[in-house]
Amino acid sequence: MDIFALLLIALSLSMDCFAIALGISCSGKRVSRAMALRVAAAFGGAQAVMAAIGWLAGRGLLNLISSYDHWVVFGLLLAVGVHMIWESFEEEEEGEKLDLTRGWALLTLAVITSIDSLATGLALSFQRVNIAVAAGAIGAVTFTVVIVGFVIGGKVGEWLGRWAGVLGGLILIGIGTRVLLEHLLG
Repeated sequence: MDIFALLLIALSLSMDCFAIALGISCSGKRVSRAMALRVAAAFGGAQAVMAAIGWLAGRGLLNLISSYDHWVVFGLLLAVGVHMIWESFEEEEEGEKLDLTRGWALLTLAVITSIDSLATGLALSFQRVNIAVAAGAIGAVTFTVVIVGFVIGGKVGEWLGRWAGVLGGLILIGIGTRVLLEHLLG
């Protein structure tokens, strides 16, 4: 597999992470450089690690996961998205809101967005691919794309104000719905 094909795969795998970064930063929350780097590192790292795990695991794991992964992704993204929408209409202290950029919330988002990387890693195990290079490319591209998502989302969030939280929640729900429909219809 040539580097161009590998970079296209990495870019396609990073799109859900981009959308989530966009949604988080659209929510009106002030995004610091450290926050953007933390989320980008978590998403990029999860994408790379899951691709490597998929590559190592072999074909049996894909059959085990593929029967229900779409429901897990849909349920988690739906829950987080609804929570973001709910919070955008509540009058709360800023510190009370769910912080999607730390702890279990960030870990959950990083893992569920990397399930496709796991499957891609399985597919790559049947190719002549250096998994260290492939996983590194997937992680680096995802890291970069997430940073871009934060920059763009911050600008959109300033413009939308309170409705930015609704947009962020709808983006997450949309991603979860797309994953579910792709598996049910495709």
